[in-house]
Amino acid sequence: MNERPEPAPAESIALRAFSVLEEIVRAGAPMSLDDVTHASHLPKATAFRILNLLQSADLLRREPQTKRYVVGPRLTSFALDLWRQSTLRAQWRRALEEAVSATGESCNLTILEGDEVLYLDRVETSRALRLHLEPGTRVPLHCTASGKLFLSQMSNEQIRRLLGPEPLKAYTSRTITRYDVLFEDLDRVRETKVGTHDCELFDDSVAIAVPVVDRTGYIYAAVAMHAPIPRQSIESCRSYLPVLNHAAASIGETLIGTYSSPGVLAAKHEG
Repeated sequence: MNERPEPAPAESIALRAFSVLEEIVRAGAPMSLDDVTHASHLPKATAFRILNLLQSADLLRREPQTKRYVVGPRLTSFALDLWRQSTLRAQWRRALEEAVSATGESCNLTILEGDEVLYLDRVETSRALRLHLEPGTRVPLHCTASGKLFLSQMSNEQIRRLLGPEPLKAYTSRTITRYDVLFEDLDRVRETKVGTHDCELFDDSVAIAVPVVDRTGYIYAAVAMHAPIPRQSIESCRSYLPVLNHAAASIGETLIGTYSSPGVLAAKHEG
């Protein structure tokens, strides 16, 4: 029987460091040394050395007050360059263009970036009445459709640490500023796999978002549709969910191969 050779020390360290980065990126909220040790299954001393190494390289940043680790500026810049320069970007844009053609409304692709939503790409509707936002735009998590999807996979404690003390910032009279209300809203998002925005960041504007997930159900991107109130409501937007889920599946297939929709994953987990 041929045994797999043990990795060289340098390779082992590199793989362990990458594993630690994965855990912190996926957590979506600051992680303590104990959190990283538990998640990575590494000895505490080893995890601490790796964290210090990653921090010194600006791949991670340590919050001064909580001493927890978050994604650093160098890692963020690298990740965004990968997304923007990928040869697959044309396929992602085509999926958004098809969604805009089917819905008649603007659609965008977003990711979680720190404590904000980042617009990776966006295709605007040709209609005169529209909300124009450029790729690279950043918007808050607690009052956007995509943001609520990203928050929905965090614990309440993680959300509080990420967003800070209440009241949360109000952008319109409809913005959710209290955690008890936000947590109720996020329970609905977890159940439906749909994030919503109902005049919470922009007046007279609605949006819905669906997740792009990996095989475990982890949400690493979202596809959203925005529309002005005179044309759409949250209820009418929901009629386009099949279109948006198709776009999310098309984008997901380019990134992770065989794509499982959130509905299929939920059925597997229940079974």
